[in-house]
Amino acid sequence: MGHAFDPELRPWISLLPVLDLRDLPAARTLLDSVNKAAPFVLPEGISMEARSVPGPPGAPDVRVLVFSPHGGTSRPALVYMHGGGFVLGDADGDRELPAQLAAEVGAVVVSVDYRLAPEHPFPAAIEDCYAVVRWVAGYAAELDVDPARIGIGGVSAGGGLAVGTALVARDRGGPALCFQMLDIPELDDRLQTPSMRQFVDTPLWNLSNAEESWRRYLGAQAGGDAVSPYAAPARAHDLSGLPAAYVSVCQFDPLRDEGIAYAQRLVQHGVPTELHLHPRAFHGSGGLIPTAAISCRMRAELVDATRRGLATVHSSCR
Repeated sequence: MGHAFDPELRPWISLLPVLDLRDLPAARTLLDSVNKAAPFVLPEGISMEARSVPGPPGAPDVRVLVFSPHGGTSRPALVYMHGGGFVLGDADGDRELPAQLAAEVGAVVVSVDYRLAPEHPFPAAIEDCYAVVRWVAGYAAELDVDPARIGIGGVSAGGGLAVGTALVARDRGGPALCFQMLDIPELDDRLQTPSMRQFVDTPLWNLSNAEESWRRYLGAQAGGDAVSPYAAPARAHDLSGLPAAYVSVCQFDPLRDEGIAYAQRLVQHGVPTELHLHPRAFHGSGGLIPTAAISCRMRAELVDATRRGLATVHSSCR
């Protein structure tokens, strides 16, 4: 692994867990142990509530975690999806970022415990996420949320689900979304970008894990001819009418080039888009090594972009 990682990240790499989706039970056990070991303190002024909301037709209710700032009315909202390659994780294991966004943006953040593959392949997760978007819009008054300021976002596979759900919402006539927060998103099942083919040995995410992720999510071999753009949004031909977006990618991430390509295509389709490539970082390094200076910059930028994306007034001075 001869990559020029950030000097603050490099000493930690040998200590990071080795995630291998070819043994999914072991990978789930490993991630669960890592999440349980990570300390979590709810920020002051934020409440967290587990709720069940109506699921897709014929499917179970969807569990969500609702992070709400104390006080205030007509607040923005963000529907958030955790990462995990479509096959790992849950909302309980990814509480720190939604809680921080609620505290620093002043938004109600609804984190979705969507169904995982391979037990529930596509479109289960997308339909769960869309059901939650509809619930947030329908219960905006109860949540003290401004229905004109509902955004969507996620990290890694959660970012891919956010894009797929935004496409579904556009194509089914709503609810209207104002913003996409896409942190290192997983978007393309074809796995042919230069970064995907190059990074076979990078920490946490690599070509092998990407292949397993898509195969289990799609219920078929990745790269086939009939893959829905709601599953793999890089396949969508028309991106017009989607909400404004912030896209974050890392230099040493197999997902780097598909994120860049998606941001470029958004711009070409008339969607206001902000793209940031973080040099010398790798997939998930911001969350795994949060004290590094580059991680702090990445998180601060993401929070600021989300605040601006959910704002009612946009100004050159913001």
